[in-house]
Amino acid sequence: MDTLAAYSLIANYSAIALYVLAFLAFVGDLSARSAAVTAGAEEARALAREQPAERDVGARTALLERLARPASDRGSGWQRLGFALTVLGWLLHLAALVMRGVAAERVPWANMYEFALTGTALAVAVFLGVQLWRDVRFLGAYVTGIASILLALATVNFYVAVSPLPPPLQSIWLVIHVFVATLATGFFAIGGGLSIAQLLQARRESGRAAGLRFLQTFPTSDTLDRLASRVIVVGFALWTFTLMAGAIWAERAWGRYWGWDTKEVWTFIVWVVFAGYIHARATKGWRGSRSAWLAIVGFAAVLFNFTAVNLLFKGLHAYSGL
Repeated sequence: MDTLAAYSLIANYSAIALYVLAFLAFVGDLSARSAAVTAGAEEARALAREQPAERDVGARTALLERLARPASDRGSGWQRLGFALTVLGWLLHLAALVMRGVAAERVPWANMYEFALTGTALAVAVFLGVQLWRDVRFLGAYVTGIASILLALATVNFYVAVSPLPPPLQSIWLVIHVFVATLATGFFAIGGGLSIAQLLQARRESGRAAGLRFLQTFPTSDTLDRLASRVIVVGFALWTFTLMAGAIWAERAWGRYWGWDTKEVWTFIVWVVFAGYIHARATKGWRGSRSAWLAIVGFAAVLFNFTAVNLLFKGLHAYSGL
């Protein structure tokens, strides 16, 4: 089993390396998009200076059609390379997760290192899975950047050898509660990325971020706003189940459904933030920047809950920081 755990660690380091390479490829794609937009603008200005001959009208029409193509049709070779590296990195990431679980003879999410290993794998899985519904490869640099940083930090700072479960974790609710919580975190991460993109796009559309030319190849701010909302609603439903499952587990383990433990309080705070996000959009007409900022605050609260709460506060969930 020690050998399998070692192979898991090697696969983990390999996944980190591929995520970093994917991040660089996605950054190259953003640079290529900026260059394409700049070249298109220069070509449009050159056409505008020429005499309006029939051939110029045809060239201008072709240029406008090319610039109007959606982001999904304008990805460069860098984007395809980045996506391929992300898929390969995720497969190695998944292998690391499975080998860690087999080596431990349990589900691999019982301590901070394993939380990070599982959480980042699910976040990347959500990113890849959303492609079946909508092309969001323009978020590639954000997703691979976060995944590689969090996974590397957790591996360097929180790696522990395989060990048996503490008594409070020896429950089927470990499988259900923690898995659903980390899956919800994956959806919140994608929602947060879409919200950041929405803020930047809104600034560009208002003329306050003219330098970020690659944003012209992204969906409009309204489209990004709607995409973020739909992804976050899925995450909120999963987080609601997490809150209820955690209460049931607490009753089984400690004889009460709620005890104001730090982890319980922060899980509820996260739920309140995203409940407020959904309520504000439904009843107050919050759209655009205000709801985007609330989504980003919610994702920041999720990260705080999974990191600082485990490390800085004492409570019944202290074993999660092991």
